[in-house]
Amino acid sequence: MAGSKESIKLVANNKKAYFDYFIEDKYEAGVALHGTEVKSIRMGKCSIKEAYIKIENGEVFIYGMHISPYEKGNIFNKDPMRIKKLLMHKYEINKIFGKMQQKGYTLVPLQVYLKGSLVKVEVGIAKGKKLYDKRESLAKKDMKREAEKEFKIRNLG
Repeated sequence: MAGSKESIKLVANNKKAYFDYFIEDKYEAGVALHGTEVKSIRMGKCSIKEAYIKIENGEVFIYGMHISPYEKGNIFNKDPMRIKKLLMHKYEINKIFGKMQQKGYTLVPLQVYLKGSLVKVEVGIAKGKKLYDKRESLAKKDMKREAEKEFKIRNLG
């Protein structure tokens, strides 16, 4: 495996997290899944829009991550909303837990992707944005869109 470039395929993205939070740090975590869930994720049937992450007894769990049941899975399918364990190193969990003890910090899932044959979740340590910060983000986005529109008109004309 040394030297081989692993392909990364994005399955689910949480754009709302970037709008609602300032992302300070990012970590990669594996997910403890069952066979039919992995097949569903490979087909892109996964959502993390309503998902959140908690640390309990030194273990990391993701709640609200929806994986649609696999069509050909019949009796082997698991509950789509079941709580899934995230696989991380102990020192990373301790570092994150220490950061979360500070006021205003939370852990949010940013994206789900396939790295080679493994399902990974990118989690971020985030601090909540206030309403005026969100308005500022929207204003920047609008300005960027306007600039791109003007650039396109100028270059086509």
